[in-house]
Amino acid sequence: MKDLLQARHIGISEKDEAIMLQTIGVNNLDELITQTIPSTIRLNEAIELPEALTERQYAEHIAEIASKNKLFTSYIGQGWYDTCTPAVIQRNIFENPSWYTSYTPYQAEISQGRLEALLNFQTAVCDFTGMPLANASLLDEATAAAEAATMMYNLRSREQVKVNANTLFVDENIFASTLAVLRTRATAQGIKLETGNYFNCKLSNQYFGVIIQYPNSNGSIEDYSEFVTNAHAVGCKVAVAADILSLALLTPPGEWGADICFGSTQRWGIPMGFGGPSAAYFATRDEFKRDMPGRIIGISKDVNGKPALRMALQTREQHIKREKATSNICTAQALLASMAGMYTVYHGAEGIKTIAQRIHAIATYINEILPVYGYSQENENFFDTLKISLPEEVSVEAFKAIALENEVNFHYFETGEIGISFDETTDIDDVNTLIEMLASAVDNAAVYADEDDLEDLKSFDESLERISGFLANEVFSNYHSETEMMRYIKKLERRDISLTHSMISLGSCTMKLNAASELLPLSRPEFGGMHPLAPADQTEGYNELISELEKYLMAITGFAACSLQPNSGAAGEYAGLMTIRSYFKSKGETQRNTVLIPASAHGTNPASAHQAGFEIVVVKCDEGGNTDLIDWNEKAVAYKDTLAGCMITYPSTHGIFEAHIKEMCETIHQNGGQVYMDGANMNAQVGLTNPGTIGADVCHLNLHKTFAIPHGGGGPGVGPICCSAHLAEFLPSKTFGQNTVSAAPYGSASVLPITYGYIRMLGEEGLTRATKIAILNANYLAARLKDSYGVLYTGENGRVGHELILEARNFKATSGVTETDISKRLMDYGFHAPTLSFPVHGTLMIEPTESESLAELDRFADAMLQIYAEINEVENGTADANDNVLLNAPHPEYSIVSDEWNHPYSRMKAAYPTDWVAENKFWVNVARVDNAFGDRNLMCTCRPTSDWE
Repeated sequence: MKDLLQARHIGISEKDEAIMLQTIGVNNLDELITQTIPSTIRLNEAIELPEALTERQYAEHIAEIASKNKLFTSYIGQGWYDTCTPAVIQRNIFENPSWYTSYTPYQAEISQGRLEALLNFQTAVCDFTGMPLANASLLDEATAAAEAATMMYNLRSREQVKVNANTLFVDENIFASTLAVLRTRATAQGIKLETGNYFNCKLSNQYFGVIIQYPNSNGSIEDYSEFVTNAHAVGCKVAVAADILSLALLTPPGEWGADICFGSTQRWGIPMGFGGPSAAYFATRDEFKRDMPGRIIGISKDVNGKPALRMALQTREQHIKREKATSNICTAQALLASMAGMYTVYHGAEGIKTIAQRIHAIATYINEILPVYGYSQENENFFDTLKISLPEEVSVEAFKAIALENEVNFHYFETGEIGISFDETTDIDDVNTLIEMLASAVDNAAVYADEDDLEDLKSFDESLERISGFLANEVFSNYHSETEMMRYIKKLERRDISLTHSMISLGSCTMKLNAASELLPLSRPEFGGMHPLAPADQTEGYNELISELEKYLMAITGFAACSLQPNSGAAGEYAGLMTIRSYFKSKGETQRNTVLIPASAHGTNPASAHQAGFEIVVVKCDEGGNTDLIDWNEKAVAYKDTLAGCMITYPSTHGIFEAHIKEMCETIHQNGGQVYMDGANMNAQVGLTNPGTIGADVCHLNLHKTFAIPHGGGGPGVGPICCSAHLAEFLPSKTFGQNTVSAAPYGSASVLPITYGYIRMLGEEGLTRATKIAILNANYLAARLKDSYGVLYTGENGRVGHELILEARNFKATSGVTETDISKRLMDYGFHAPTLSFPVHGTLMIEPTESESLAELDRFADAMLQIYAEINEVENGTADANDNVLLNAPHPEYSIVSDEWNHPYSRMKAAYPTDWVAENKFWVNVARVDNAFGDRNLMCTCRPTSDWE
């Protein structure tokens, strides 16, 4: 019998299963599933997937796939560049489950390490761009450009709105991927997109914003200062896509008047990975802080006055603002931002300036020797990129043949020039290979360079040179040795709860095991070192993996087509809606712009629908948490002439399989609409039902939830969409055409081996059992906690799906204890809080996942029951109503060991409420964080330690 991952991934043994079924009150697992999922939507046959591989077999299989990728030296550029990931960062962050299995830092007290890493990132971005405020990363450069466009549109003055100033000017020399994503976004939002040469652009009051590239896609460094002045004179905002590494040498956009500066931090030590993931950055003026998309890390204090970090201004977030959202951002690239920020910490100002200067010196040297061999170069001022015209006797085809013979890739402009973008990895051997190629193309002898030839070369005009300093904070000076860097990373790691400590019970987030055997291939250079625009015959391994993964996801969802391009859940929602929009446009039914969304939906659903240009009609829920069928049917009929469709999460965000889901889908179809299914809860469907069987037309999947890609402290995420055959032609283009939603053709391609491995090592049987056990675990916790807290919603047979909502709204009146107090007290027990006050205010939503053992489920349930007993102590007067373990939670280490202890309860009760807590204590670094103080006194960059006090 094979030793399969199924036995390692799924935490429940057959012996445990029998105990749990008895507690729930059913005879076997199939009986529980029958009571949970409506029979009308159950699959009649097993999904067709390859037989499960053992972990050893998968390691050999993925190595074979990787070997089909050919890693050539890449000078392609266009937004992606080879880089050196410091081994200390790769080993201690990228490959470390304490960093990649943590959740988004909504619970600040148990996220202080991650928050500091992200604050470092923000500080570095502000320093390099010359802007006062930055966020903790966006998805990629192209979608950051789209967010900049939306932000500038929303910042229009009353006068601009009055005259309908809706034109966005985009310089023609912007990256093609960025322009493609901008076109997709502009179409849906009523923005008129105009491209041209910025030098000839005549701005008027019809323009609300401009976007320019620095250096531009040709590699030219333009002096935009006069253009920015002219733009501001007519009320235009200016957004600049800037190469973050070039800003070590070039005057930053914040110093010549930019309102927004954005781009990619991939050059800060993040592998290209066939396009991603890597953290985009976004910086702006302080006055725009409430309009800026993404997450902002701010410095606040805890209740005792100790400095503490937190996510600031959270009410700006997309899922909270719902249909009033001003962005398509529901996540970030936190893991990659932490790595990129650590790259700046490790190298410091001098280190990064040296890297940038060497790249520029190489470009300068090659530029100077080009005329010797008969070549000319178009860019007068450049950082790392040369746009080279070939001698008349050399054709592009002939030059390309020489390049391929030397295993080198260039960027080939449509107008016939050759683009060469140098990077951190370019060394003297690469330089001499390049010289040899240039010489051989013209039948000349090569004159080779040596290291001394590259010293202190500079070619751009002095007026463009940066004179201001950067990275002055002490954090960028203290950790340049590997020993110190290793210890700093470990210090931050110890301040965070992750899956390495305990189960993370968040509902709707599926914090399951991210198996090591799934993640190991990500460190292979064959996956990390690939440029997304490399020729197809060099990317055969990726091509095979992507093609097979698309087939597997189609089989699992019951659909006919798939796109892996969306690089977050919200991006997947948006892509699915734009696919529907394009479908109706092709039929001439452009009036169909109404979408029905149940009140129980994820907040990202109405936010994405708004971003896609749809009108939203909210449908009520009944007392049982189900969508109100009468209201659903009435509104579908009422809007039938304009109905584009609906957005349904299934099982619902209330954690139940609604029995009439097929009927709901049929109603939408009968009234001319399409059914979009939010796949956030696909964890409860795989192998048992699927969107195609249920009646949906398109769905997105969260690979970072159901399919084992780690959350990474708030990203990366992947949100591919699958759809029916009639929608297939409208999926996002892989060549920067229609409905492009990400910079790279396959989005965050380098993490796809995780999901591929998850499916290949579990197989159909393992995937189906994982779903059943997820449902078993949720119902077990419901059975253990229903008599104390109460379970808010259940299905027709009294069962929950893969998650459950605990009632916590009644405690405040009897004890003064809120759901927040319960969440903070759980930290003293070593657990991350459940989902707080979502989807129902005052409640706690729990999703145990299939990966947890019975012992861990019992520890969590025991902690919740002990907290319930602590609430009872307050209710009956045994504990002080104003000074008790709940209101004071969490209890940080510095408080427990303090010489002063003025509470009526003991230190033991505060810190070691059970024997198992004492045996494996997670010490919280700060007490409860003062959120209001942090928002009133917004500080989002590193301060000297003395200032924190």
